[in-house]
Amino acid sequence: MTQALRLTWVQPEDLIGHELRQAEEDGRDGAPVRDRWLAAGGALAPERGGASPVPAPGALRALAEELLGELAALPCPSAADEPTSLTGITAACHPAPAAHGDDSAGGERGRTSPVAPAGGTGVTTVEPYGPHQWFETHESYRPSEPYESSDSAGSAPRTTRAPGPADTPRPRPGRELEDALHAAWLGRAAGCLLGKPVEKLPLQAIRDIARATGNWPLTTWFTAKGLPPELAAAHPWNRRSAPTSLAENIDGMPEDDDLNYPLLGLLLLQRHGRDFTTHDVARLWLDELPAGRTFTAERVAYRNLLYGIEPPLTASHRNPFREWIGAAIRADVHGWTNPGEPAAAAAQAYRDAALTHTANGVYGAMFTAAAIAAAAAGTADVHAAIAAGLTVVPPRSRFAAAVRFGVRAAGEHADFTDAVDSVHAEYGAYHWVHVLPNAALLVAALTHADGDFTGSICRAVSGGLDTDSNGATAGSLAGLLAGRPDALPDRWTTPLKNRLATSVTGFDGVGFDTLAHLTLKEALRP
Repeated sequence: MTQALRLTWVQPEDLIGHELRQAEEDGRDGAPVRDRWLAAGGALAPERGGASPVPAPGALRALAEELLGELAALPCPSAADEPTSLTGITAACHPAPAAHGDDSAGGERGRTSPVAPAGGTGVTTVEPYGPHQWFETHESYRPSEPYESSDSAGSAPRTTRAPGPADTPRPRPGRELEDALHAAWLGRAAGCLLGKPVEKLPLQAIRDIARATGNWPLTTWFTAKGLPPELAAAHPWNRRSAPTSLAENIDGMPEDDDLNYPLLGLLLLQRHGRDFTTHDVARLWLDELPAGRTFTAERVAYRNLLYGIEPPLTASHRNPFREWIGAAIRADVHGWTNPGEPAAAAAQAYRDAALTHTANGVYGAMFTAAAIAAAAAGTADVHAAIAAGLTVVPPRSRFAAAVRFGVRAAGEHADFTDAVDSVHAEYGAYHWVHVLPNAALLVAALTHADGDFTGSICRAVSGGLDTDSNGATAGSLAGLLAGRPDALPDRWTTPLKNRLATSVTGFDGVGFDTLAHLTLKEALRP
């Protein structure tokens, strides 16, 4: 008997479960729809896999599609504080000043300011500044010594600006910037590779495996050597990744979507320049990205393109993953190519993200791009980079709250294990690939590590959730802060062998030094 293909992330009977969860998260009343679905024999979405094991009968699949439409039509209470259009995001970031004596907007809003920590943990303060005064008054973003480390229809508008602070001068010219970009590419690869074998594993399983192999707190690659057979059986490595991502078998950087997307972003800039549109992103994907290399929101948007649906509807049509982490993992190249210009980086990231994501999913990309752009300048520490990222997202959004929570968790706990536990306690109701828990964890890791490269990627991965994606972003930003490839410990870079495997045309086997040079060319392009 021929086994069913059972393509993940697109089956209607699974999408409805994820959309019900999304509705609950954004405040829509999906209970009547949920009751109808369960009464008809439907099930909720798989907790970790991309598809339920058995296809639903045709009638149930048809009902799932009908109910997806009903859920999409429900009013969303969070929409006012979490707009998707760039115009709406800008307005949320720069609200009109209230009349004298008018406190209808809630009076003064506090600012959570990440301050360089003592002893490797963050310290948070709350002061009565508006959300974007934070950036202008944040001392550590001002030029200093370089850090050293052991919605409209159709495409998003062509613009090089986004909500945020005035951009800073580009203090890293030529060779220095290329070195920093080289370290960022290496850092992204190393952090991703560290997280690959434990992707999808529960938090406690990651801790148990690391402890059993003498690698806790996490300081180096995972290994199967010395792992008790009963623990290996209870918590198998990621099936696809284990053959190429354990200490004993790493031989160059294997293919991963966390590296494919920066390559596509580089191709995008090479072909279309900074003024690319969301339609340009869509065409590039159809030309260069195999559909089978997409996941979650990207796979649904790709399917929507093949159905003839145009951006930005590709992001919202039957796409329950639109606030997951996918857009954030595509944002690095927009930050790398706009050093010292977080607002411009966020604008590029927005036009990329709008193909696949909405609201908090878009904010994840904008935040990441802006933070990386700040770090790329060479004058910001990790705390200032996080501050820069927050200036481009709506301050009342759940995403902004997640970032602030991550900073606070790092500051309140000397032991990072406790910080992780607080993140999981706060965001445990979300799917492990959703952008909110991952943003909180990523920021907690970066803040707690105080910019140290090994500390950043190991904390990000040891916290569970989307381990390879968080490790990749942490490695990219921490690599920029390190400033050059030889500032990264050899144990992270030597196994990569300056070689990246990919299915993106023209890049298979490319060296990270070559990628740094190509990225520099785009960063210096007028």
